[in-house]
Amino acid sequence: MDIQQSIDSLKKEMGQMRDERKNKLAMVVFSGDLDKLLAAFIIATGAAAMDMEVVMFFTFWAIPALRDGKKKGKGKDLFGKMFGFMLPKGARKVKLSKMNMAGMGTGMLKHLMKKKKVSSLDEMIAMALEIGVKIYICEMSMSLMGFKPEEMIDFEGREFVGVATFLQHAADSKIQLFI
Repeated sequence: MDIQQSIDSLKKEMGQMRDERKNKLAMVVFSGDLDKLLAAFIIATGAAAMDMEVVMFFTFWAIPALRDGKKKGKGKDLFGKMFGFMLPKGARKVKLSKMNMAGMGTGMLKHLMKKKKVSSLDEMIAMALEIGVKIYICEMSMSLMGFKPEEMIDFEGREFVGVATFLQHAADSKIQLFI
């Protein structure tokens, strides 16, 4: 078999292969920084608007953005109380990753977002949920950091899952992101 025949044979085989992945975006949301959370929700809502299935897996430092500022977790140990005190309590309390400047940078960005009619992080979370984005919260990270399910925001379809659940979604997704 000459080279051209080999190439033609490979092209034929490749043409017969099917992409079994779904029109889905699976995203690990690891960062709890305002700018990175905004980017994650902009991408997620954009993908959902393009009729993609979207799964967001919140873990470690991203989880505090999903805390409800009005709720408290009961029965926490010392470390859980410390994490609860030191980390932001909800989307309104997260800060920029760069140029925070003791909160001044975060305030400036929020001011500009409002002035330019860009949705707040709280609004983006609500919008994502409204258009069917699935938001999963990592059980292991919650346990390590001492967070309780009752202190998280309530939303339809809220699930506390392990990494295996996320990996099942990622395995059949066309796009996987880590933010």
